[in-house]
Amino acid sequence: MRAMLRLGIVVLIMLPLAACTSEPTTGPEERSASDAAATAEAAPTSSDEGPPAPDDAPPVGAEPASATSATPAASAAPEGPFWPRFHGPNGDNLSTETGLLKQWPEGGPELVWSTEGIGHGFSSVAIANGMIYTDGNVDEKTTITAMDMDGKIVWQEENGGAYTGSHPGTRGTPTLDGGRLYHESPLGEVVCLDAKTGERIWGRNILDDFGAENIKWALAESVVIDGDRAICCPGGPQASVVALDKATGKTVWAAKGTGDKAGYATATVAECQGLRMVLAMNAKALVGVGADDGDFLFRHPHETSYDVNATSPIYHEGRIFITSGYGSGSEMLNLTVNGRKASVAPVWTAKELDNHHGGVLLLDGYLYGSSFKGKWVCLDWQTGEVAYSERGVGKGSLTYADGMLYTFSEKRQMGLVEATPSGHTVISRFELPSGGPGNSWAHPVVCGGRLYLRHSDRLSAFEVRAEP
Repeated sequence: MRAMLRLGIVVLIMLPLAACTSEPTTGPEERSASDAAATAEAAPTSSDEGPPAPDDAPPVGAEPASATSATPAASAAPEGPFWPRFHGPNGDNLSTETGLLKQWPEGGPELVWSTEGIGHGFSSVAIANGMIYTDGNVDEKTTITAMDMDGKIVWQEENGGAYTGSHPGTRGTPTLDGGRLYHESPLGEVVCLDAKTGERIWGRNILDDFGAENIKWALAESVVIDGDRAICCPGGPQASVVALDKATGKTVWAAKGTGDKAGYATATVAECQGLRMVLAMNAKALVGVGADDGDFLFRHPHETSYDVNATSPIYHEGRIFITSGYGSGSEMLNLTVNGRKASVAPVWTAKELDNHHGGVLLLDGYLYGSSFKGKWVCLDWQTGEVAYSERGVGKGSLTYADGMLYTFSEKRQMGLVEATPSGHTVISRFELPSGGPGNSWAHPVVCGGRLYLRHSDRLSAFEVRAEP
């Protein structure tokens, strides 16, 4: 039930916002013949001491990034701040804005506002059309929240029951496209809402509809919009990946099941030599299916403890990068396309970067991300060689903007680091105040000159422009 609410807001400064991306992205009807890719989200974590017992190591939303990729989500040139899905419009977690601070004042950048009432969860934020969206557990319901750019709650809409098992809370991030909002709950409820009003347009449960069982720590992917389709991954014996009509929710295609349950990562849409495909991590493997027809292309085994494949594949120039935590490490795969068929073969492996669910990004030929035990690692994309492995703020998630990595630990430590393979030096840091129970697993977002950080029930916005 939708509620028009204004909850616990502290508005400290009212400042103008700039757009954080420069170009829209395209769906299949507008794609070029060149290779393109898109990926998406992230999950929770455990202690820095090594692999925990199963109940101590859930994944909570997972959709990390792809580089030089074109997401299929957006359709028109954005006005104002624009971060319409997990890891941004291109799904690569790279912001194009400039003019940001290279060093923060003691105690961190200026807090603009902080909002409570969004519910407990680990979901990140999506931003478009002068609104900010996220989701959380409110009164035992999965609840989607829309706020204005000052953090005031405009509407809230339920999307089924709340996940209240081990590490309770929401995982996936809302996806915005063409005035509509798409969301998948941890319990498999996929809903389409009017982004302005929260009015429900359609909804269905992908676990029930495709005969799949939920996974240990519940579904964590974010919906990927590919042209006129919404991509989800129920897993199980019937359907590994499905495409739904984004206007009606009806099934367009369902790729055959492998018997593997779903993973925790958001899928990646990629194009290589004219073949468009969806790349998805399930519980046991990387799978590739045709994006236009759902034809099953390949399955590459990638097993990890507790079946936690929570980082999205990164596609770039004919190669696919995958990684998982608990010491599983990273793999680089070469993608071979022959007409409507595709296969993959190993190129290199690297144990040093075993990303749990904090995300990995590709920038100028190097991969950056946190290892399971908390080191920040940089790998050469071509060779897998380690450029550095440093402690930084400790295990966490990240994003990139204006030459800097914004590294956010699962213990609420926020660090600013120059994005260079030559080393990992934390130039500035501060601690985000607690917003409730649990770790700080929501991925940071830099958009419109502001840094958005979430912990539990509280979302905070910080001013990071050099000249507001």
